Formats: sequence, C-alpha cells, structure tokens
Amino acid sequence: MTELVVRRLLIDLEAPMPRHWCGGDAFRTALFNALSMSFPMGEQFFIDSVRDGHKTLPPDKQAAFAAEVRGFIGQEATHRRLHSLFNNHLEQRGLRNLWAMSIEKQRKMFEGLDPRHALAVTAANEHFTAVLAEWLLSHPEVLNGSEERLQTLWLWHSAEEAEHKNTAFDLYHALGGDHHWRIVWFRRTTMMFLLDVTRQILSNLRRDGSLYRPSTWASAWRTLLGANGLVRQTWRPWKDYFRRDFHPSQRTNVLSLQWLQHNRNRFIPVGERA
Repeated sequence: MTELVVRRLLIDLEAPMPRHWCGGDAFRTALFNALSMSFPMGEQFFIDSVRDGHKTLPPDKQAAFAAEVRGFIGQEATHRRLHSLFNNHLEQRGLRNLWAMSIEKQRKMFEGLDPRHALAVTAANEHFTAVLAEWLLSHPEVLNGSEERLQTLWLWHSAEEAEHKNTAFDLYHALGGDHHWRIVWFRRTTMMFLLDVTRQILSNLRRDGSLYRPSTWASAWRTLLGANGLVRQTWRPWKDYFRRDFHPSQRTNVLSLQWLQHNRNRFIPVGERA
C-alpha cells in the first residue's frame, strides 16, 4: 500500500491575483483556470467513489487499504478546499463554471450503480491528472512569471497527484474490476474531459475578452503543440492506459518526490506544528 501524507500548504489564497496571473499569458491562464474549476466537484466525486468502493471490500481488504484511503481522501479534500478559494477569484471576475455543472450531471448517472463504475471513472481521471502533473513538474517554466504562491499551489498539487495515482486503480481491481470496463470508462471519460476542458477554456477566454486575439492562439499552439507542449508530451503516457498490463506505478514518481523534498518549507504535514 502507498503511504500518503496529508499536507497543509503555507500560502495565502485570499489575496487578489492578476487577471492573467500565469505570466501575463491569456491562454495559459485560461487553461489552468479551467482545470481548477473542475477540481472542487471532481475531487468530491473521486473521494465519494473511493470511499464507497472501500466500504464494499471484504473486511481483510478494507484493513489493508484503510490507511491509503484515509490519505487519499485527506489529500483530495485539501485540493478541493484550496481550489475553491482559487475559484472564488475567478467567480468574482465573472467567469462561469460550466465544468462543475457537467460533473454534477455525470455524478447523478452513478447513483445506485455498482461502485466499480465510479471507481473506473476515477482511475481514468487520476491517470489524466498524473500525466498532467508529470508534464508540469517536468516543465515548471510554464508557470514562469506567476506569483510564487500560485506556482507553489500548482506544483504541490501536481506532486500529490503523482503520489496518489495508484489508489483508485488498485481499489477497482481489488473489487474485481476487469480490463473491458476499465477501458470502456477510459474512452468515455477521455471524450468528456476533452469536451469539458475545451468548452471551459473557450468560455473563460470569451468572458476575459481574449478569445479573438492572435497572441492567445499563438500561446495555445506553443503550450499544447510546441516541442514541450502538453499534447505532444502526454500523448504516449495517456495511451499506455490501454495496455492490459498497465499499472500507474510503472511511471516514475521521481519528480514528485524531488519537489516535495526540496520544498518542505512550503507545507506542514497535518498533525505537525509549524
């Protein structure tokens, strides 16, 4: 089982932040804002699916997963709380959270279903976030020009996503989840993720007044399709999920461990005093 530490981040998210907080770049700001807008509702869905799946396990397996599940829930609850604070600034600027409404509709689909379905969706999303986290930890220059507290928020979140990427996947298989349904939900989740993130980015840019600026789309090309772009760098890791022998642990956590080790002054493990 994976040991997961719940951390209290030592940053102030109540203070105002610039409109284009990500280095003055409208597209990169809209992209990260869109992701953040998905997190409070999305993280709650992940917490519920892992908690419900854990309760369904036989007692001996429940005991084996208990500490990891507590750590997973603690980390995700912290992400949810901090991104809610971040999203408050976006709401005050008039950005509309379309993604949260989509997640709420999707959540209702799973009420009363076998908990393995929600776990499969959670495992798929955790794969996306782990791949995104690895990309961001590999290319922290994407956040250049941002305030230190905001760089800390995104890199800390990335480090923890890489840290707990196994939990939902392992629970799904502990409950007898098979390869067929894992891939069915991965395909469906990929489609919904791409639709939701695209719609939210476009909405953010339109409300921000940056949608039709050539500089916005020049940045989009560099950020997504440049030599170190998100799409170009994450395509192969995303595709690995289709393999029958795939496991999240096959991708290294070195960058996550390094960031957490080198930035211990930016957080306190819950239970410890400052």
